[in-house]
Amino acid sequence: MTIAPAQDLTADPAESTTPPQPDLEAIKARQQATWSTGDYHVIATQIQIVAELLIERLDVRSTERVLDVATGSGNAAIAAARRGCEVVGIDYVPALLERARRRSKAEGLSIDFVEGDAEALTFLDGSFDVVTSVFGAMFAPDQDRTAAELLRVTRSGGRIGVVAHTPDGFIGQLFRTIARHVPPPAGLRSPIQWGTEVRLRELFGAEASDIRIEKRTYAFRGRSAEAWVETWRREYGPIRKAFDAVSGVDGRVALEQDIVELIGRFNRATDGTMVVPSEYLEVVIVKR
Repeated sequence: MTIAPAQDLTADPAESTTPPQPDLEAIKARQQATWSTGDYHVIATQIQIVAELLIERLDVRSTERVLDVATGSGNAAIAAARRGCEVVGIDYVPALLERARRRSKAEGLSIDFVEGDAEALTFLDGSFDVVTSVFGAMFAPDQDRTAAELLRVTRSGGRIGVVAHTPDGFIGQLFRTIARHVPPPAGLRSPIQWGTEVRLRELFGAEASDIRIEKRTYAFRGRSAEAWVETWRREYGPIRKAFDAVSGVDGRVALEQDIVELIGRFNRATDGTMVVPSEYLEVVIVKR
């Protein structure tokens, strides 16, 4: 998954001060409703390669048990199952889990997709050899609790693989652009902090024997900037909600114009199409 609308996306990603504590459960409920709108699977198909690269980096073995947290329509779970692993995928949006089940069935893969919360995983300590989350766990409201849960269910010596958008990358800047039009509630850490080494070491360093971080880029492509915005506005819940939240036609036009302008700053295509590199961190954490 990606954008979460009920979080402070404008905060300094390196800021480590503790903000006023918001109502995390209410925010989580709003997030769940947001992710249930549109069809995130349409977006997920565009980033399948990111999950494949992470699973390769984790060097999974067919004897290992893998948990994919905030699995969405199953990108990383399916990538692990293709390599013979025993896989569980968890998400809090039932419609996305149903998509994931249909995809895995089409490929003849056996994956256990279950409804659940990244902040309260219903698995015993040390249940998994590998735990993954691709643009997913980073959006849970309580970052410390989420990281603690990923660590808890990973066995000693096991690996956690995380993919997160960076502050300066295209999606990080897209979050900031949207936040100028639809200011998020105060009090939550920016999810983009997961895309910084400082925050990752705060979250995982105490229980990690090794943290390996690599910057990668993935290119978003479209027939045009406007066509890309239209697809994401229709299918991507958080952007859909942002357009619903701005004031009237003028507000929607202004938001679209700012997104198109942002795309123009990143776009490396010169033929009228859109090819926009988006930076992200690929992280492998080895638990002590």
